[in-house]
Amino acid sequence: MTNGAVTGEAVRDKAVTGGAGALACTRRALLALALCAPLFAFAQAADVPYVPTPQNVVEAMLDIAKVGPDDFVIDLGSGDGRIVITAAKKYGARGFGVELDGALVSDARREAERQGVKDRAQFVAQNLFITDIDRATVLTSYLFPSVNMQLRPRIFAELRPGTRVVSHEFDFGNWKPDAHLTVPVPGKRYGPPQSEVYLWIVPANAAGRWRWQFAAGVPGVFEATVEQTFQVLQSAARLDGQPLRVSSAKMNGPDIALVLVAQSKGAPTRYELHGRVDGDAIRGKARVTGVDREIEWQATRIARGTINIEAAAASAALARSY
Repeated sequence: MTNGAVTGEAVRDKAVTGGAGALACTRRALLALALCAPLFAFAQAADVPYVPTPQNVVEAMLDIAKVGPDDFVIDLGSGDGRIVITAAKKYGARGFGVELDGALVSDARREAERQGVKDRAQFVAQNLFITDIDRATVLTSYLFPSVNMQLRPRIFAELRPGTRVVSHEFDFGNWKPDAHLTVPVPGKRYGPPQSEVYLWIVPANAAGRWRWQFAAGVPGVFEATVEQTFQVLQSAARLDGQPLRVSSAKMNGPDIALVLVAQSKGAPTRYELHGRVDGDAIRGKARVTGVDREIEWQATRIARGTINIEAAAASAALARSY
């Protein structure tokens, strides 16, 4: 299912779930596309019903992603092109849609020209699994859950931190959305008279062990070890080898926020850290109890970890071992 239609992708989804050989063929598609040619031919030739996304849902998807003139929108399974066309005409964005049905692609191109946005809204007849998505700042879809699950590793591998992913109706399994809304759809032809819209913000990889020191006036060597499952963090921290309490650890795209508390005989010292992950560095600002101004914060990753995109929750081993 796509943002505009139940298209060949849906039939392809059913085909690849029908047997281990077909599924393995799909997973090797980028490396050995020729092996999957019969499957792609079947998907493209499939005759399936077209179900357009209501225009108010289109606009809700673009609104929740805060699409603007600086964005490049890629719509996977673009149907008649209405998401990319609306993004270009109403929000000033650029982008393209990918769709297996050549007739729908032709319709989308004509409509983009009619609405005066053909230079900013383009369309290609192609399978979404062989489509480059790394240019996207916003990725939109209306695809079956099993297709979303096949796409999920590519999202984490290929999209930059901060990229917004918006799905109509279907989610990405145990990757919990950063935002969700329900849009009324009176007269909807299937199910209840409403549509679900989900937003995810691709997180940076903050997993691993970090070390930092502040400038004069805030003594000590800090270390924090972070485990990351999707955008959810679990952290343990120390100051000069002594445990700190991690009051909060949050990730929003490339932005990280930590609140650490040092217990003492007097009042506790609170460290509120906000920064941006850039490779193996975090740069930002911090507020520290007893310091009347924000101070520079820069951490270096001394041991790199990986984002867990399979488990439902991070392991509790971190707290036991640190």
